[in-house]
Amino acid sequence: MCRALTTDKIERVVATPHQLGRFEGCYGAEAIREAVRELNRSLEDAQIPLIVLPGADVRLDERIPRFLRSDDLLTVGDRGKYLLLELPHEVFIDPEPLLAELASLGVIAIITHPERHAYLARHPQHVRKWVEYGTCLQITAGSLGGDFGPQSQEAAWTFVQAPMPVLIATDAHDTSGRAPRMSDAYRLLAQRFGWFAADMLCVTNPRRAVEGQDLLNLVKSDLRREVVR
Repeated sequence: MCRALTTDKIERVVATPHQLGRFEGCYGAEAIREAVRELNRSLEDAQIPLIVLPGADVRLDERIPRFLRSDDLLTVGDRGKYLLLELPHEVFIDPEPLLAELASLGVIAIITHPERHAYLARHPQHVRKWVEYGTCLQITAGSLGGDFGPQSQEAAWTFVQAPMPVLIATDAHDTSGRAPRMSDAYRLLAQRFGWFAADMLCVTNPRRAVEGQDLLNLVKSDLRREVVR
């Protein structure tokens, strides 16, 4: 898996095991940190040029603010600024109250793979309600190429142009069916919107997220704008 990531031109990746939901109690924050440290030692020994950072994909839960205070949940890169927030797949629960509470704590939610949520895919305009809380969207790279079906693909391209920060992520699970697709996503974005947009979504915003910096918004003036290489 790590070799596949480097082949896909990735230098840093966030490990995102699931926390809460049906995985509650399986992976504590410190256990994830230690597993990441051990993996990085193994990568160095194997001379695989990849750095793994701690993180988690956290299922929507009203206790999240309390668990963050007690250091039971992990943020992106363990920086304390961005929290990957996964909505339940079976039913739509509006996370707005939680988004507001997280924002009051200085934590910004990144909604993971909204294009693969049936309700949001059918009602993409709903995410506009969350802009005031600084909410970001994370689109799965494979969705842009149709890996998860036409509905998710159409929604992914709609969300890319949402009025809020967006970033592309692998959400890779293996080296076959859920392999990294970042290079493919970059190419597709560049073909449709230009290199500047592809860089922002696939390189700049992911880098800024793991470093705890503010993410950038892709605005209409950025589309088809070329960067000097």
